[in-house]
Amino acid sequence: MKLSKKVVLLGHFGVGKTSLFRRFMDNEFSEEYKVTLGVQIKKKVIQLPDDRELSMVVWDIEGHSDSVKDTRKSYLLGSHAFIYVYDLTREETYINLNKDIEYLTENYTKTPIKVLGNKLDLVNEKEIKNHLTEQNIPYNCLTSAKTNKNVQDFFSDLAKEITE
Repeated sequence: MKLSKKVVLLGHFGVGKTSLFRRFMDNEFSEEYKVTLGVQIKKKVIQLPDDRELSMVVWDIEGHSDSVKDTRKSYLLGSHAFIYVYDLTREETYINLNKDIEYLTENYTKTPIKVLGNKLDLVNEKEIKNHLTEQNIPYNCLTSAKTNKNVQDFFSDLAKEITE
């Protein structure tokens, strides 16, 4: 039996949502920055440990500078998971993170939210973890789309979680 689940990438512009999207979907990375206009959608079939297949439909949504509230509601409806991405090198991309998570939790009560700190290749992992802890900034995983660190494992774990 093949399952289908919608997953939405959210976060400020320039945090690496499209790079994560391309790394997961096509195992590609480009240094060239291209702004996402609207939404980019792709599907990837994932083999689950129990021999089922998941058709993960990932929506890469254009970033906003202020709040996730600015995202079109139609992009968010019917989601089985949200992945909120922030840039570990730019504090302004996670300074209002808790407010955005609160908004999503209140308005999409049954949709799990995962938080990714991206661009791990540009920071010292131990120092950034200490900084995030001190600032009370949540994260489920720290990734690097450039080096592929933790990207595939994160999406595999997410696939298992949303199909349980």
